[in-house]
Amino acid sequence: MSTDKRLPTLGEVLFVLIAFVSIMFLFVVQFEIPIQLALLTTWFVIMIVGLRIGYSYAEMQQGILKGITDGLEAVLILICVGALIGTWIAGGIVPSIIYYGLSIIHPSIFLLAAFIICAITSLATGTSFGSAGTAGIAMMGIGISFGFPVALVAGAVISGCYVGDKLSPLSDTTVMTASLSKVNVIEHIKSMLFVSGPAFVIAGILFLITGFFFIDSSGTIEQAEATMASLNDFFQINWYMLIPAAIVIALLILKKPSIPVILFGALLGSIWAYLFQDVALLDAIKGLYSGNSIDSGVDFIDNLLNRGGIVFMLDVIALILFALGVGGLMEQTGILKVICIKLLSWADNAGKTTISTILAGFFGNFFGGAAYVSVITASKITEENYDRLNIDRRILSRNTEAGGTVTTPMVPWSDGGVFMATTLGVSTIAYLPFLWFNFLVIAISILYGFTNKFIWYTKPEEKTEEQDSERALP
Repeated sequence: MSTDKRLPTLGEVLFVLIAFVSIMFLFVVQFEIPIQLALLTTWFVIMIVGLRIGYSYAEMQQGILKGITDGLEAVLILICVGALIGTWIAGGIVPSIIYYGLSIIHPSIFLLAAFIICAITSLATGTSFGSAGTAGIAMMGIGISFGFPVALVAGAVISGCYVGDKLSPLSDTTVMTASLSKVNVIEHIKSMLFVSGPAFVIAGILFLITGFFFIDSSGTIEQAEATMASLNDFFQINWYMLIPAAIVIALLILKKPSIPVILFGALLGSIWAYLFQDVALLDAIKGLYSGNSIDSGVDFIDNLLNRGGIVFMLDVIALILFALGVGGLMEQTGILKVICIKLLSWADNAGKTTISTILAGFFGNFFGGAAYVSVITASKITEENYDRLNIDRRILSRNTEAGGTVTTPMVPWSDGGVFMATTLGVSTIAYLPFLWFNFLVIAISILYGFTNKFIWYTKPEEKTEEQDSERALP
């Protein structure tokens, strides 16, 4: 085979993109074939184009392996969080959080409380996955007990979880984005506050108003009391059930490595299950792999609490590996580069540049299947335009988070989308309309771009007096 290689034409890129969307629709919607097979089939479509433009199979395999390697940390975290979910349920940690939450949170403010609690947890720990797998599951239990639709509760939970994922200095995507954009991580966070602050306040108000007008408090109190009674029947509920959660959060706040800390928390869950929940020692250890299993006779409690364990994440892991492979193939064969060139030629001002970065991040999630891929595509595909237009790289890093991090749970086959849907028991399409914080971050970022508000430049002498006054961060 000839070693001459070329970039794919726009027609070949469009063929891949259309084929990707068509395969997803036919496999998942039309024939209900597992999405993992749809992604695997997409590999071969991209390989056909790769062979046509001069790549050997060995070269494309290297692209697949690189794509998977780039996202392996997320896979390892998924494994650890799966183990933690199972043992924290069996050990009474999550049931205790649900029980105490039902006793102190009023139904009318529940959505706001769920949003804020998950935001605080994610800010303190730096992980949206860990926050959803612990506080998120507890908030789902409380919300369902109050009679809220599961999709609405999931929207509040995920919105809160991604506050910390994009803002916390402990978050891997926050640090990675700052590094890729060549911006100090604290300056990166300060820049994001101009977007995330208003988005957080507006989303909080929306969740508060929705909670006030959505439910009948008298009816939900009865449901909550029934749930509390059922939890009391099957778990020992006490304040010291919360100790493992406090330890894990404290260790993460102290910037200890996420993977060993989460695994240590999972082990504590097994110990608590043995010591306080009358679970046999061997079964408590097995729970790390197999998760929790109870038969309470209450359907929603069984559906909520019969989950977790490493085995709970195996389908998710397979899906993410195939999605990462798609991203690696697109990178290796130049498909993403062609998209980059088109975006660069179109974006000639701050507003268009903002949109191009957000689109590049979304493409990374849509075709690469992982937040790690999305922040790479968003920052590297569009960084040239920021330098050409003399736009401060803090805007690049801020927009990268808006296009990469917060769009991750919006894509059903991305690592974030699959994890949230699996962990919370709600499909991505169902909770998507309620990701109010995420959508607000995107909308406010675009608004700033086209109004030139909070857009800073590296050459202030070439800008207007008004822009000069806005350049310096407070």
